[in-house]
Amino acid sequence: MMATILSGVTWTIALSLTALAIGIILGGVLCAMRTSGVALLDFAATVLILAFRSVPPIVWLFLIYFGIGSGIVQVSPFQAAAIGLGLITGANMAEIFRGSLKAIHPGQGEAARALSMPPVWRMVDVIIPQLMRISLPSVVSYGIGLLKDTAIASTIGVPEIAFKASHVSQVTFRGLESFAFAGALYILLSVPIALASREIDQRLRARVAK
Repeated sequence: MMATILSGVTWTIALSLTALAIGIILGGVLCAMRTSGVALLDFAATVLILAFRSVPPIVWLFLIYFGIGSGIVQVSPFQAAAIGLGLITGANMAEIFRGSLKAIHPGQGEAARALSMPPVWRMVDVIIPQLMRISLPSVVSYGIGLLKDTAIASTIGVPEIAFKASHVSQVTFRGLESFAFAGALYILLSVPIALASREIDQRLRARVAK
């Protein structure tokens, strides 16, 4: 029983990382659109963020897998789940990044301009490092939540932890043990991420303090 459920860990981690990667990239693009100062781009990004966040995750997965995937573009359950969760993650990452940008003191950019730094290097050397430090706790917290949200992918057949636990419970009629073990696995996966995030955040703060 345990071995079967454990086999879903790889799928859970892979789906979490893939959706998070898609979300970070998409979130960066949406954040850039929101803060571009161009009204049309700001409006388009706002509409996309609202749409991605307003529709429940399971609806996005069904729409992509059973809707688009059944007649337009063939997608696997994993691809549909990664795209669906990635879209929602991107919308949330955009708001996290935008909030972090607002937390950066305006004097940082002004000082970089006073030193005649090119815009690209101002962003790379001044803005992005501070953005990463400020947004890290929120990004990690969302990542842990995303790890748990991957259980939704079991509804379209992704063989992650929840899917395996459900299968085992149906075969063995030991639902309590199966899902309790699955819950323990989610905790074991989440705790190291939280501890690592805290350690990295403390090191970044110590570096800034110097």
